[in-house]
Amino acid sequence: MYLARYPVGHVSSLHDVGQAQDIPESFLAKIFQSLVHAGLATSQRGAHGGFSLAHPAGEISVRQLIEAVDGPISLNGCVLWPEECRRSNGCTMHAAWEVAQERLMAVLEDVTLEKLSAVPVAS
Repeated sequence: MYLARYPVGHVSSLHDVGQAQDIPESFLAKIFQSLVHAGLATSQRGAHGGFSLAHPAGEISVRQLIEAVDGPISLNGCVLWPEECRRSNGCTMHAAWEVAQERLMAVLEDVTLEKLSAVPVAS
């Protein structure tokens, strides 16, 4: 969210982001590493180094962010890995899990950093 306040290419230091968001720098560095690896952020080394978004905030979805940091999103393991569930074929809940999963993914794909940054923060 911090980086979404700035245009693509604006570099923010790890220290500044950590301090503004109250996130320990060591933890934040791991998050940024995942975001850079996923192509959602870029890093710049050196005295004036830091991180910036790799794309405009309107092109980065919450789904992309979560999956970059945490991996695949699943309400229930049988939705992502039905072959690993002995009951998938005859399970009466499986179809409901699939519908819920599709709806969750649609919502998370629709919500972008730009949309989130436009929401006023409660004080």
